Amino acid sequence: HVQLVESGGGSVQAGGSLRLSCTASGATVISRCMGWFRQAPGKEREGVASIDSLGRIVYADFVKGRFAISQDNAKNTLYLQMGSLKPEDTATYYCAARPAYTPDDRCADFDGMKYWGKGTQVTVS
Repeated sequence: HVQLVESGGGSVQAGGSLRLSCTASGATVISRCMGWFRQAPGKEREGVASIDSLGRIVYADFVKGRFAISQDNAKNTLYLQMGSLKPEDTATYYCAARPAYTPDDRCADFDGMKYWGKGTQVTVS
């Protein structure tokens, strides 16, 4: 079983920056996908960004270059650097992970995530 714990959420003014972290523990696999999702009140959960074991990245269109996902495999830690934050970015942000479907899985579909963190709140005003 994989456990994911997010941190780094908080309140920030519009145009500001915030860095989220997600630390994974438990079983490790050679090929896997990790990603960030978010859910605003009254709205469906949506994918923000994903990254595979080789560091290949897929972003949601609404990120528009404002966010950057990265990972430190040695520390089993995933990051989301958020800049130019907007009020519409206000949401609970979740870290998620799943085994890769194939060795060359690009993790592009934002689906099938098996493990989830409890979330961290981001509020932009």
